[in-house]
Amino acid sequence: MTEKIEIEVKNENDSIIAEGDDVILYLDHRRTYLVKAKAGRDFHTHRGYIKLGDLIGKNFGDKIESSTGTSFIILKPSLRDFALKFPRLTQIMYPKDIGLILAYTGIGPGWRVVEGGVGSGVLTAFLANSVRPSGRVYGYEVNERFLQNARKNLERVGLMDYVELKLRDIGQGIVERDVDLVVLDLATPWLFIENVWEALKPSGYFVSFSPTINQVEKTVEALRQGSFIDIEAIECILRNFKVKMGETRPETIMVGHTGYLVFARRISKDISSYAAKAEEKIREE
Repeated sequence: MTEKIEIEVKNENDSIIAEGDDVILYLDHRRTYLVKAKAGRDFHTHRGYIKLGDLIGKNFGDKIESSTGTSFIILKPSLRDFALKFPRLTQIMYPKDIGLILAYTGIGPGWRVVEGGVGSGVLTAFLANSVRPSGRVYGYEVNERFLQNARKNLERVGLMDYVELKLRDIGQGIVERDVDLVVLDLATPWLFIENVWEALKPSGYFVSFSPTINQVEKTVEALRQGSFIDIEAIECILRNFKVKMGETRPETIMVGHTGYLVFARRISKDISSYAAKAEEKIREE
């Protein structure tokens, strides 16, 4: 049985590591390891092994030494740490793109969200964490293996209580109505715009994630024809910096293109022709 991880702080002794707690062993920014404090077990690295039982009783923020004397810093895992280390059967959406979805839509507690294309459950986890405790995420996925893997990942981080996973093609229709947000991570999001409109509440948000610009063009055109407004296409390029006084420069490795995000808002069909003309006028200016 998969163990749940309590992400939120529960009491004043939460900084003390107990048997079975999940821990990040931090060597440097590129080398971090998610392990479980467990007596009688060792974790092997290229810098020697660490007795996982020795983590018990230590505080997050302390250090622990490997068998070769290398120091690792002990950190409390964040949802980002867990999500990036989820077992995956698919490509995932990365935090840089997920962050834009959360910020642009303003998703919060109590929201009802439909996700088309659950994959490994990374985006699902962030959505569920945002809508809890009173909201819900409805995840549609056509691949049963992907769905079961996502379920295990969500159970591990204690978020499955806020998610309803469905083995269903979103092209067959979205069951839910008056939802706040629909997110599609699918190959052909433009084919489902009418289904999305039917599911969203007035002024609700649509978001799609697509790897190619051709997909973006087709999706945006479908939105323009489908009673949506405030349509925006975005690409997020993330560049880290190596900071040293007088010698600061970009890192040699950067996270470049991962995909394009398209955002839009649902409007009434009664005013869609007016809205379309207004948007077209703005594009021509």
